[in-house]
Amino acid sequence: MLFPNMQEFVFSTFLTLLVVMDPIGLAPAFIALAGQRNQLERNFIARKAVLVAGSIILLFLLGGQALITYLGISLEAFRVAGGVLLFLIALDMVFARESSAKENEDEKKEALERQDISVFPLAIPLIAGPGTLASVMILSSAHRGQVLDLLAMVLVIAVVLGLCYLALRLSSQISRLIGRTGVNVVTRVLGVLLAALAVQYVSDGLLGLVKTGV
Repeated sequence: MLFPNMQEFVFSTFLTLLVVMDPIGLAPAFIALAGQRNQLERNFIARKAVLVAGSIILLFLLGGQALITYLGISLEAFRVAGGVLLFLIALDMVFARESSAKENEDEKKEALERQDISVFPLAIPLIAGPGTLASVMILSSAHRGQVLDLLAMVLVIAVVLGLCYLALRLSSQISRLIGRTGVNVVTRVLGVLLAALAVQYVSDGLLGLVKTGV
């Protein structure tokens, strides 16, 4: 049992998704991609991006575990792989680098030329990126088949997506208020937390592999 009580489960889920999605870090990316558009367009893009990202995350929450089982991947192995991926993202966050695990240079160039940026790159991979999807699948394995735990995860996901939506809507104000340096400071702090969570995932996964003799 990874989480002895509901409070710890909810807090861990919220902290993990908040760190991985990094709503504050979305603000400068959104300004770079949509800063030349009018407010009405930016609001529409933000709303569509969050809805699409939420749909993808929900899909992985409900069907992710069945998918890795179908592929013959053990949950312990997935925890190790997900932990390594999250640690790489955490390193980029700590050093305030743009994460290549989320978006490469070719994708960035394509994004700047696209008319509709809500699905790519905002929904995927900036909000519902590999780290987010891996975290959701790892955390969903801890709900132990309890409907209440699953509903709690859905609620937490909705709250974090709501924060992402607010960050996109208020991106100009956030950037003016704390500046690029402030965004980097927040991102670095979240990166340290994410690195610790990633190490925990890897540790749990390796321990599980040892116990099962895989």
